[in-house]
Amino acid sequence: MKTRLDLRLTQKLVMTPQLQQAIKLLQLSRLELSQTVSQELLENPLLEESTQDLEEPVDEKKTPDDEELPDPKETELSSQWEEYIGDIQREDKSGEYPSAAGDDAPSYEQTLTRPQSLSEHLHWQLRMSVATPPEVEIGKLIIGNIDEEGYLRVAVEELAASAEATIEEVERALKLVQGFDPMGVGARDLRECLLIQLEQLGLKSTITEVMITNHLKEIETRKYQGIAKSLGVRLDEVLAVVKIIQGLEPKPGRPFFTDEAQVIIPDIFIVKSDDDYSVVLNDDGLPKLRISAYYQKLLSEKSQAPDTIRNYLADRFRSAVWLVRSIEQRNRTICKVAQSIVKFQREFFEKGVDYLKPLVLRQVADDISMHESTISRVTTNKYMHTPQGIFELKYFFNSSITRGGEFGGEMSSVSVRELIRQMVLQEDQKNPLKDQDIVERLKGQHIEIARRTVAKYRSELKIPQASRRRYDS
Repeated sequence: MKTRLDLRLTQKLVMTPQLQQAIKLLQLSRLELSQTVSQELLENPLLEESTQDLEEPVDEKKTPDDEELPDPKETELSSQWEEYIGDIQREDKSGEYPSAAGDDAPSYEQTLTRPQSLSEHLHWQLRMSVATPPEVEIGKLIIGNIDEEGYLRVAVEELAASAEATIEEVERALKLVQGFDPMGVGARDLRECLLIQLEQLGLKSTITEVMITNHLKEIETRKYQGIAKSLGVRLDEVLAVVKIIQGLEPKPGRPFFTDEAQVIIPDIFIVKSDDDYSVVLNDDGLPKLRISAYYQKLLSEKSQAPDTIRNYLADRFRSAVWLVRSIEQRNRTICKVAQSIVKFQREFFEKGVDYLKPLVLRQVADDISMHESTISRVTTNKYMHTPQGIFELKYFFNSSITRGGEFGGEMSSVSVRELIRQMVLQEDQKNPLKDQDIVERLKGQHIEIARRTVAKYRSELKIPQASRRRYDS
């Protein structure tokens, strides 16, 4: 076999750092973008936050390389640069501006408080408990694996392996944690959670414990007659025990939930003007960036400075320009996608959710000549204020369901879910609609979907099964 050299020309797409930055900015939410910009303002001295509506325009098309910068080796440092550095040094030495280290007063942020988390509450109890050092270490591991609802979601065997302890040692530590407040914390399932609460309430070895241990499923489905027959007790006794069980807490961590109502600030406003809709970008509250005129002057005028300083400033200038361009490109792309959505979903903006049309990413991508992945990034964590309310951009993309009969055409899956929700709201609570009943009612409106699809939509709407919705007065 002979060795030879071949020359080949190939094309290869390379993800430059600038392109990666533009893609990253595109998928950021409004809050994340604000945090990113604030971080860049701290790290890049050539970036400034504009505080005025009218600023001197910056030619962002020119970079230090394009502006025919003088050779750093042949230039001299500007006297302004020396004065600037000198002023800073004099201010530091004068003592006129005290440092934070010498200020005993706490900052405003340090005076703020926040609710105690479930983990912090449990760790405090662990420190206050009478436990051996190994139990404390295992207890910390257990608390670290308790979710916000108060349940332990990791198997004891896995905890034993992580702690390099025996299963018996982990069980003892778990028993310790399960005795903490709130009652039922550290349980591995609902049954154990309720039994822990019964024990702490002094109701162990009662009919209540028997019902939770053996008939929890029947309690959930309200088959009280069957429970009474199985236990050989009267129905009113079963109902009395059910009231006790309903008074227990199925989610022990609920008092420590930190999920507060989040205020959604829309990225886009849809404004109706006459018979047309216009898209308005919401840039209120976001930092407005500009390139520092001072550093631009340093880079463009003839001055003598070390290569390291010149190169650093030139690199920071390019980075700043790329960030400004990327943000502008992000805003233009969001507006284009929003305009396309308005074009496809005009009837929704006019009449509401019942008129939401099926829409996929490909349709919008083809409409504005962009790739589907770009549309996907743009619609992530972005919100639109419409005449019908505030919606995430992804809300307008949904699958289609064929509608038969004289209506014909296709219907949005979101509209079908809304129909199901309305049916359940209007149902007879003594005789709630089963999934098959909903299928038949939808069929009467020429909407053909399977029972399992109805069950899926009902689950997405967080609507329980018919047996759990029954209300017997």
